[in-house]
Amino acid sequence: MSTDAIVHYTSITPFARGDGVETRLMIGRDRVDSPPFTTGTTVFPPGMKAPMHSHNCDEQVTVLEGRAMAEVSGVQTELGPMDTSFIPKDMPHRFLNIGEGPLKILWIYAAAEVTRTFTETGETVPHLSSGDKV
Repeated sequence: MSTDAIVHYTSITPFARGDGVETRLMIGRDRVDSPPFTTGTTVFPPGMKAPMHSHNCDEQVTVLEGRAMAEVSGVQTELGPMDTSFIPKDMPHRFLNIGEGPLKILWIYAAAEVTRTFTETGETVPHLSSGDKV
């Protein structure tokens, strides 16, 4: 584990989530002792989406590149670069790439220990574990 204050994005090994979706953990328990939050990015190829899910903590998602359809608690909203969402703990949501190129999002969780609960099955898995796929 590192306590370095600087993390070079290109040094982060991507976590393959399936269907070409990749996540990079920027700050989290694996990198820093006792972080107050967890951050990273996820890149979705065109047409790809996250399954409907919720988390055990609040989340902020900012679109860095591309176009997204955010579905939060049944409401769909189109988002573009630098548009931001705040998703309260336990609120079902997902993001879909509706653009022609990659969709890159920055996510920030308000916890060091994050879980994902899939709405369809009710299964809860640790964030970025082998069960945390698209």
